[in-house]
Amino acid sequence: MAHFIDPDRKTSYLLPPSMEDWLPEGHLARFIVEVIEQLDLSRLVKQYAGRGCKAYHPATLLAILVYGYANGVFSSRKLEQATYDSVAFRYLAAGGHP
Repeated sequence: MAHFIDPDRKTSYLLPPSMEDWLPEGHLARFIVEVIEQLDLSRLVKQYAGRGCKAYHPATLLAILVYGYANGVFSSRKLEQATYDSVAFRYLAAGGHP
């Protein structure tokens, strides 16, 4: 009899995992977030008119763009899909799907 680990994809968690636990220290996505947090994005934030639904913060969108470009993902549709498929993109998008 072969010794395989049975895949259990239906395991539920008592509490949702923290996004901080998803990526190792020193990961490029963490570095990008640190750099973007230091940028002055106040001019972009002021441009938001405030009408309609809540928008994603410019820092979140910029982090996704920079990380995507650094990894060869240039299509906005592929960037959005990556927020579902990639742990790093999920971390950058904070679980959202812009």
